[in-house]
Amino acid sequence: MKQTMTNLKQLIRAGRGIVPAHTVIVNGNLVNVMTSEIYKADVAIYEDTIVAVGEVKDYIGEDTKVIDADNKYLVPGLIDGHIHSECSKLSITSFAKAVVPCGTTSMISDLDEYISVSGLEGLNEIFEEVKASPLKVFWGAPYKTPYTFPQSTVSYNFTKEVHENVQKWPECFGVWETVREAVTEEDENTLGAIVEASKNRLPVFGCAPMARGKELNGYLCSGVRLDHESYDHEEVVEKMRKGMHMLIRESSVTHFLKENIRAVTEVNPYLARRVSFCTDDVTATDVLEKGHLDNLVRLAIKEGVEPMTAIQMATINSAEAYRIDHLVGSISPGRIADILFVDDINTFNVEKVITNGKLVAENGRLSYELRAPKRSSVLTSQLKCKKTTKEDFEYKVDIKDGKAKVLSMNVKGPFVRKRRDVVLDVKDGIVQPDINKDVLMVSVLERFGRNGNKSLAFCSGWKLKKGAMASSAAPDDNNIIVMGADAEDMSIAVNHLIENGGGQVVVADGKVMEFLPLPVGGIASDLEPAEIARLENIINKAANELGCELPEPLMYMFFLPITAIPDYAITDVGPVDCIALDTFDPILELMEN
Repeated sequence: MKQTMTNLKQLIRAGRGIVPAHTVIVNGNLVNVMTSEIYKADVAIYEDTIVAVGEVKDYIGEDTKVIDADNKYLVPGLIDGHIHSECSKLSITSFAKAVVPCGTTSMISDLDEYISVSGLEGLNEIFEEVKASPLKVFWGAPYKTPYTFPQSTVSYNFTKEVHENVQKWPECFGVWETVREAVTEEDENTLGAIVEASKNRLPVFGCAPMARGKELNGYLCSGVRLDHESYDHEEVVEKMRKGMHMLIRESSVTHFLKENIRAVTEVNPYLARRVSFCTDDVTATDVLEKGHLDNLVRLAIKEGVEPMTAIQMATINSAEAYRIDHLVGSISPGRIADILFVDDINTFNVEKVITNGKLVAENGRLSYELRAPKRSSVLTSQLKCKKTTKEDFEYKVDIKDGKAKVLSMNVKGPFVRKRRDVVLDVKDGIVQPDINKDVLMVSVLERFGRNGNKSLAFCSGWKLKKGAMASSAAPDDNNIIVMGADAEDMSIAVNHLIENGGGQVVVADGKVMEFLPLPVGGIASDLEPAEIARLENIINKAANELGCELPEPLMYMFFLPITAIPDYAITDVGPVDCIALDTFDPILELMEN
């Protein structure tokens, strides 16, 4: 409820038992994450707010709905502390359908992918969608857009001047994912966002993979409160010893929990109270097969974390880290009524979900029909770029025939790309990709109609034997990324996306093998999670049939434009050295016959 004098008085009266509760939960075992206790307790709810915990018979009126918990454990709704839900290819509505039945009732996000394709106008449409959803989004204003160094092209640039406005919005709970390089390079828009946050007493959320020593010290002096990205448990320990809240990430492609939880299980158990969880980027397939935050709770327990501690990591720890514990994170009077019914805290199977005081999910499914809103042209506009030809994806050089020594961006997992020097043939002035040497062409095309940029470079690790694949969903800027062994197939893939308003596609021998449409901004879909999962599996299988052995071929590909990932990336302005924070020429040497 929006806070007014009238409803505040009603809540206080409800808390005193003067006004009857709308809903009462009886016969439950309360998991009190504030005190690390489990005990018998009932819960009284007025509208969307918990008003009493313990003995609540005096709160039951003639019209009060009574829910029997049947001795189940009552657990606070789970909080994903850092997620780009757009990377699931699910709209907010579809994403809620997937994760709320798993017990995730809140997430912290900047919704930056929507901003990159539709600006503040599209963002406000998403805010309205969130209001109709059982899933809460605590929005952090992106420290800037685009996130890339050097700056790539997006439809809307988030600047320090924008922060002066949006940080005053009621939806804003902080500054999101402030990357270390932006701070240490003293980027004006980034520092401006931090200064504005200080004025507004908002927390600053961080992103500092592999930050240690002096670099970490300088970063922390900017006021960053927490971080979600550490590559080993020693990094976690150093950051926590220097005062940070830490989020342990377990995404669909980056499995860091097993390593990073060692900070708690092996180094210092007292660190646990300032550790929380996030998934960052997940697929519909992964959520439907494994679960969401509930899966992280189970994984932590498997690694030796006590069930109560694991539950705290998924609830109150995250709420406190983001300064939203007065709203969510515990089953306490005055908090929003987000409550899970769990069979056993050791196995952590979520049976029922209450959000905002209403039962919304049972046995792994929403218990009511949730419909996506009608989309305006802001979020359904076409890709604003010209059709391509095969010549757009041929790397031309100044010699006719010979050899070219090139730098190929070699994927070593989704969030590491290393340098690989390879000698390729040059024929008729064109550097030839080589499937036998595992070298493909990769390109990013600006798709917002702003400048028509196209880049071209070389990559390794996907092992395609032929064909191409492309995606208009590609964080951080969501331009079109295409990769392939054949320039003609690359052109067909890009043109198919342009013709169909965005999505993901796999092409071979001049024909479209599979296509996953993403009509919401070219990055998401309102389809049911199970249908998106089916299409994900089909399109990944198509990439596998072309020779790719990676577990998520298109997801690995669409991470390539992220310049915060070491050591190399590619955006519409060119291939990027992520250490030097500048573009580079992938042609190292030419040798003419």
